[in-house]
Amino acid sequence: MAGTARTPRAVGRRAQERLWTWLMLPGTLWMTVFLVASLILVATLAFGTTDPLGNPRFGFVLDNITALADPAYRTVLLRSLGYALITCAVCLVVAYPVAYAIATSGGRYKNLLIAAIVVPFFANYLVRMYGWSVVLSDDGPLLRALRAIGLADGGTRILQTGAGVVAGLVYGFVVFMIIPLYAAMERMDTSLIEAGRDLYAGPLRTFLFVTVPATRQGAAAGCVLVLLPAMGDFVSAQLMGGPDQIMIGNLIQDKFFQGQNWPLGSALTMLLMAVLLLGMLGYLRRARKDEAEAVR
Repeated sequence: MAGTARTPRAVGRRAQERLWTWLMLPGTLWMTVFLVASLILVATLAFGTTDPLGNPRFGFVLDNITALADPAYRTVLLRSLGYALITCAVCLVVAYPVAYAIATSGGRYKNLLIAAIVVPFFANYLVRMYGWSVVLSDDGPLLRALRAIGLADGGTRILQTGAGVVAGLVYGFVVFMIIPLYAAMERMDTSLIEAGRDLYAGPLRTFLFVTVPATRQGAAAGCVLVLLPAMGDFVSAQLMGGPDQIMIGNLIQDKFFQGQNWPLGSALTMLLMAVLLLGMLGYLRRARKDEAEAVR
C-alpha cells in the first residue's frame, strides 16, 4: 500500500539509527555494569563496620547512617553546597562574555579561540591547582600587583580563605561553563539579537532579555557540569583553604585514606550522591519542560 511504503531514504535512516545503537551498546553496557557495581559496593559498605585493625567489614548496622546527623557533617555539607553554588554563579559571570564574544565576533578564528581555552585544561588538574595556589599565595604575583596599586596591604590573604577555595574551583571548572554556553549561542539565531537591539534599545537589556533566555539550556547544562564536580572536589579546599574551609570531598578522602573508616566514608559518599542526584533530577525536569515548550 502507498501509505505503508517506505522510501529508500527512510530505510537508510532507520539502518543508520540501528547502526549507532549497536555502536553505542558496548560502551553503554561497560559503563552501566561498573557504575552499578560500584554503587552497590559503596551502598552496602555504608552499613558495615571496621575491625580493630581498621579493615572494612560488611554488615548491617545503622551507626554510619545515624552518624551523618552530626552537626559537623551537616556544616561541611552546607559549606560544600554553598561553595559549589557560588562557583556556578561566578563561572556564569565569567563564561557568558567569553562565549558571547567568541560566538558573535570570533569569525574564522572561533575554533582556534575555543582550542586556546580548552587545551590548557588538558594538563593534570592537580598540577594546575598547584600552579594556581602559587599565583594566589601571599607572595604571589596577584597580591604583589594589588599591593603595588594600593588595593591590598600586607595583611591581605587569598589562600587559607573561602575566597581562595572558590577561586580554585572557578579556575578548575570554568571551561565546563564556557563550552555549553558557546554551543547554545552558536545555535541561536543572530537576528534575535538585532531585533532585541531595536526593541530594548541597549546592549545590556538585549543581553538580559534576549540572549540569556535563548541560551538558558546551555547555562543550565553548564551549571550541572560545574556543580557536580565542584561539590565533591577536595583539591581546591586542601591546597587553597584551611581547616575551616574543608569540603565534604576532604572528609570522604580522610575517612578512606587516613581515618581508615571506609564504612563512614561510604555513608558520606552516598549522602553526597543523594544531594547531587537531586540537582540532576531538577536539571532533567527543567530540560524536559523546555523541550515540551519548544514543541508547542
